[in-house]
This record gives sequence, structure tokens and C-alpha cells, in this order.
Amino acid sequence: MSTVRKKGGVACCSCLSDKEAPVASILRCSNLTTGMDDAEIAELLASSQVRRHVFSAGEIVFHDGDQPHSLYILLRGEVHILKDTFSGRRIFISEVNEPGDMFGEVYEVLKRPYDIYVEAAKETELLEIGSRFFTIGGQSEHLSRSALLVERNLMRIFARKAYFMHGRIKVLASGSLREKIVRFLFQNMDAAGHVELAVSREYLAAYLAVTRPSLSRELSAMQKDGLLKVAGKNLQILDLNRFEEYL
Repeated sequence: MSTVRKKGGVACCSCLSDKEAPVASILRCSNLTTGMDDAEIAELLASSQVRRHVFSAGEIVFHDGDQPHSLYILLRGEVHILKDTFSGRRIFISEVNEPGDMFGEVYEVLKRPYDIYVEAAKETELLEIGSRFFTIGGQSEHLSRSALLVERNLMRIFARKAYFMHGRIKVLASGSLREKIVRFLFQNMDAAGHVELAVSREYLAAYLAVTRPSLSRELSAMQKDGLLKVAGKNLQILDLNRFEEYL
């Protein structure tokens, strides 16, 4: 679920200022900068379209209905992606808590108003990259090398997100909550039937389109029925044959 990708090796930061070096280190772990060397990362950070912002806990990064003008990369902290219903109930959609993770890029590229809002869960620092730094399908001959790489990487990121959503649709198309859980775990388990969740229980509930209490009750029931062993974010499938009956 995370968009962070660890790259091999540690490149030299000689072309970066002391202030930029920690940010560059985070960017090297982001899918947005795949293929960039230090000079190209320095070029990106030097752009007038790239800014760093610090948000206090509870501060809104952007509101539902705002017109997008940037994409965001998490440097530190955590943000929650949220939606309010007409009755005023807050719906938790997702969390971003890994340095290098990106959000807001789909709305920026499509030029569609946000239909969600983002709130800092604690003190958070973000790198904001304005849309004038890159264009999708625009006059690419006028773009810098780093901007061209950002364009290319965004296309790859969108392809991964489309694949991710395809998997989620298959999960949500399942009948009961137990069937949804089984299909999700089946997609993420290793050869030994072990699943280590990389997200919170609240995120998983949002992914499955159920409430967190309902998810917790069903996981407890599956454990009681001898299908699973649950220990925090670690889940072990105990009876694979019975487990696959729900697929």
C-alpha cells in the first residue's frame, strides 16, 4: 500500500546544500524520483515550484472542493485522507506515514477539484511540487531533465495505482465480510500463509469498506474458528484448505 521504494546504494550528496541533503535522502526512496541522480534531485529542489511546509497537528493541508495546484511528498510526520458525509460524519479513507510517500497527484494531473481533504495527524513536513514544474501531455521539450523524469515516473505510479484498484475491486466484489478479508489476505500472504500488515486496522477497514469494529469482530471470529492467528499486525493462516473455501 505504501508508495515508498527502497533504492540500492547511497549516492553522494556533494551537489546538495546541507539543508537540502536530508530531503534528497528521502526523495531517493520515492517512486517519483526513480532514475534521478544527485544533480537532478538538486535541480528539482532548486525550482521555484518546489516548497517545504510544516503543518501542526490538526491543520488542513487542503480542503474538499479546493482546486489542485500541487502534488505532495511526505518528509516527516503523518497525514490522514478524510471525507465528511452530508450528515457530518467523518470517514477515514487512508493514511500517509512513510517518508517519501506521495499524495494528491491524481487530482493535480486531471485538474479535478479534491473530493477529499487531508489533515495533519501530528506535526508534519511536506514537500510541495507545483504543477508548473511538470506537464503531462504538454510541451515537454521545454522541460528540464528532472521534470521529464517526474513526468515519466508519474505515469508508472498511475499504472501501479490502477493495478492496486483492480485488486481492491476484486476484494470488494466478494459477498460477506469474511470473504473480503480472505481475498485480501490471499492477495498479500507469503508461501507460508503469513501476512504482515503494513497499514493500521483503521486503514484496512476503510480499504474493505467496513467499520473498524466490524473488522475486529470478524477477525476475532476467524481466530476463534481456527482459521487465523492474529497478533497485532501479524496474521497467520492456520487452515489453508478451509481458508480457500471462502475464495
